Amino acid sequence: MRKILLFGNSGSGKSTLACQLANATMAHLDLDSLAWLPKQPPQRMPLTESRVLIDEFTANNESWVIEGCYTDLLELLAETSTELVFLNLPLEQCLLNASLRPWEPHKYASKEAQDANLEMLIDWITQYEHRDDVFSITAHTQFYEGFSGTKTCILSNEHSFI
Repeated sequence: MRKILLFGNSGSGKSTLACQLANATMAHLDLDSLAWLPKQPPQRMPLTESRVLIDEFTANNESWVIEGCYTDLLELLAETSTELVFLNLPLEQCLLNASLRPWEPHKYASKEAQDANLEMLIDWITQYEHRDDVFSITAHTQFYEGFSGTKTCILSNEHSFI
């Protein structure tokens, strides 16, 4: 029974790896689906409300892979997860991955709508090492280093984890 947390910068391959793992034997939760309120401009859902949704997901699934860049949400799962995977790819690889990403219908109404957001995403990705928030490399590194269980740090797209 595996309970895996995948995290890293946007474009690092979290969704791709999570889908590969989930197709094998596990349920998959993308934290993007419960981290934001359905509003414009975007606004984070209160942590307590996100936690209820996370707890429902974990209660209903024996094995799971949960992915996202939200260290505050990942911390809620640290005690129950069996593994951490930190996708710590170079910035250039994250940018390339983002530009090549397939349509994510759970996030965007169309591939065109997703592509229209690419400039904002690229800007977001480039800020990873400079941010001082729950989405930053600093927060991810501290979370990874503080975890005492099984953990893997992936540094390239060529790494095989499954």
